[in-house]
Formats: sequence, C-alpha cells, structure tokens
Amino acid sequence: MLPLRDNLPTRRFPLVTVILIAMNVLVYLVEIVLDLGGGLNDFLLRWGVVPQDVTQSFNLEEAFTFFSSMFLHGGLMHIAGNMLYLWIFGNNVEDEMGRPRFVLFYLLCGVLAGLAQVLPASSSQVPAIGASGAIAGVLGGYLILFPKAKVSTLIIFGYIGRVRELPAIWVLGFWFVLQLLNGVLSLGQFASGGVAWFAHIGGFVAGLLLVRLFVGRRQSPPLQRSPSDW
Repeated sequence: MLPLRDNLPTRRFPLVTVILIAMNVLVYLVEIVLDLGGGLNDFLLRWGVVPQDVTQSFNLEEAFTFFSSMFLHGGLMHIAGNMLYLWIFGNNVEDEMGRPRFVLFYLLCGVLAGLAQVLPASSSQVPAIGASGAIAGVLGGYLILFPKAKVSTLIIFGYIGRVRELPAIWVLGFWFVLQLLNGVLSLGQFASGGVAWFAHIGGFVAGLLLVRLFVGRRQSPPLQRSPSDW
C-alpha cells in the first residue's frame, strides 16, 4: 500500500515540514555530487550513525550523528518515499503541535529511532542513515491524533493498482505491522546493512507515546474540518 494524500486540510502553511523536505533534498544533491567524485562512502560513514562507533567510543561528535543522519539517504527511492510520507502526514501533525513543538518532536523521535537501531546492532559498522525514523515518529503521532482520517492509498495486486480511501488506522497500522515482521526477520543480519527496521519501530513507538506531550489545546476538532483540494 502506498499513501498518496489524506483528506485533512491544514489551518496554516506547513512551514517546518516544507523546510525539512527542502533540507533533505539539498543534502541529497550534495550526496550526488560527492558520489560523482568518489567521496560519498566516507561522507556517509562520517555523518551516519555507526553503531560500533557509538557503543565503543561515544563522544559529542558521535552524538551529533544522531541528528545529521536524519538528513542522509541511500538513493532516490529512499528519499522520495520518505519525503512523500513526511508531506502527507507531517503537515497535519505540525498544524496540531505548532511549529516549535513539531521541530522538537521530529528531532526527538529521530534520535530515539537511532537509539532503537543501535541497541540490537551494537557491533555493526554499517552507517544507519535516513529520515525514516523521525518520520515514523510523525506517523505514530498522526495515528493518535487522526485515526479516522481518510488516506487515499494505492493498493497494488500484481500488475493491477487501485486507489482507495482507507482510514489512517488501517494504513498506518498495516505499515507498522510490516516493520515489526521485517524487524524480527532481520535479526542477525545487521552487518550486511539494508533497511533500518528497528529505527522505524522505535520512531513509531516514540511518536505514539510522546505526541500528547507536544500537542497544545486544539483550535478545532481536526476531523470536523471541511476537506479541500490542496
């Protein structure tokens, strides 16, 4: 299932969400340039979260990689998928929290997601990169705030695809179950790299647990807003 959009308009322009997307895209363009010059691997090792480095020689520089790694991606599909999810679900969460709280929530979920990836893979020398842990936190927050929101979702059966409007609790619940299953199946395979399933799981759980601490008094019930084309 691939979400395409939801039916909840926002009260204000999602400035933080747009800035985060722009920052990720800019860093990815830097990665493309570095890749052409042969320096991308060193760049990812330096600014990604390397579990072995974190557990064996933790310092301020290693601590900073929990933030810098959120803006690194391993390919076009990686960043495209992450930014799609951030745009669909991040704007409404930002709208409910307000911009400063959303920034803190996003970064905190990203850090906790990074820790969740390091703990079961403490000896791995493969850098963990990507915004997906922080975005997973946004998904968890969205699920708590808007469980009944309708999400236009592309459902693919073989070579046939259909777009259906599904409740957010189905779409995000299905996404989380997939992360859990893949996380269990990936145990013992951290040294070879791949998708950081435990970052997704940790970020999502962090979002579920923390979202209420970051949401102030709502101006209006979110599901009573009139949908609009945007």
